[in-house]
Amino acid sequence: MQYAARHEDDVVRLEDANTRTEVSIVPSVGNIVNSMKVAGQDVVRWPYGSVEEFKAEPDLSGIPFLAPWANRLDEQAFYANGKRYAFDMALGNVHGAIPSHGFLTTTDRWQVMEVHADGSSAWATSRLNFHEHALWMKQWPFAHRVEITHRLKDGVLEVGTSIKNMAADPMPVSVGFHPFFRLTDSPREEWTVAVPAKTHWLLADNKVPTGETEPAEVLFRNRQPVPLKDYDLDDVFSDLVRDDKGRARVVLKGRRQALEIVLGPGWRSLVLWSPGADFVCVEPMAGISNAMNLAQAGKYKELQYVQPGGTWSESFWIKPSGFN
Repeated sequence: MQYAARHEDDVVRLEDANTRTEVSIVPSVGNIVNSMKVAGQDVVRWPYGSVEEFKAEPDLSGIPFLAPWANRLDEQAFYANGKRYAFDMALGNVHGAIPSHGFLTTTDRWQVMEVHADGSSAWATSRLNFHEHALWMKQWPFAHRVEITHRLKDGVLEVGTSIKNMAADPMPVSVGFHPFFRLTDSPREEWTVAVPAKTHWLLADNKVPTGETEPAEVLFRNRQPVPLKDYDLDDVFSDLVRDDKGRARVVLKGRRQALEIVLGPGWRSLVLWSPGADFVCVEPMAGISNAMNLAQAGKYKELQYVQPGGTWSESFWIKPSGFN
């Protein structure tokens, strides 16, 4: 059989024998994808020797989910429906003058709902009942439920996210993912990246968008591949160039290996972080960093909301090539 799926202790494993692709997920630590091996080569950076070591001191790595907001806010508060919601910093789950990455990244509250394989794919679905946790609701008073399905099909990993709003008010959607990608056939100095964006957001010294923009071509001419060695990236992009299905494609290439990261239309923006180390973070974002507060200030027009009783759903895909 081409596909297999199993749940062993802390790890869910999905396998595609035909493409020699294996994906592992750790639901008990943020539901993080900690490995995606293609022909024995891992395209995900996860600098731990074991799951036990990871559980003892979890940190951003692999493919973590950022929620209830992604990346940075410009104050210890956010805006929704025209109202300011201040964080209670004494609770200890929100940190810093510039709160970043939400507070669900390494939570152990994910529930595995399904692990299965058939003749067409292997998949696992996990659920996070946000509304069941009082300290979370104190910081983000919108009852909701998140489900993430990781599906492996023909060597491509789809990460599908759905958020059901169980609150009485519209809920802003400002979530994202922070995948750490790597290639193994060449050093970072030989990698190239092609970014499908028209708009580049200018950042203040604290890495929060100012609200001002410039054409992305200032960095990436004609959206053609550029050498990563020439860039120290921590940049926010929007107005993504899309195909007839509304999908945008980022391509990371080495000597032979390549990763195509495909973003569905609900992922409105993209953050690239590549600080000179042997990885590149290609981050699908429902909105730019600080989207909620910039929207309140009239400087951002694409903030998404999910209505009461409604569900927001979107996927991104990781498509490797050149590994055989």
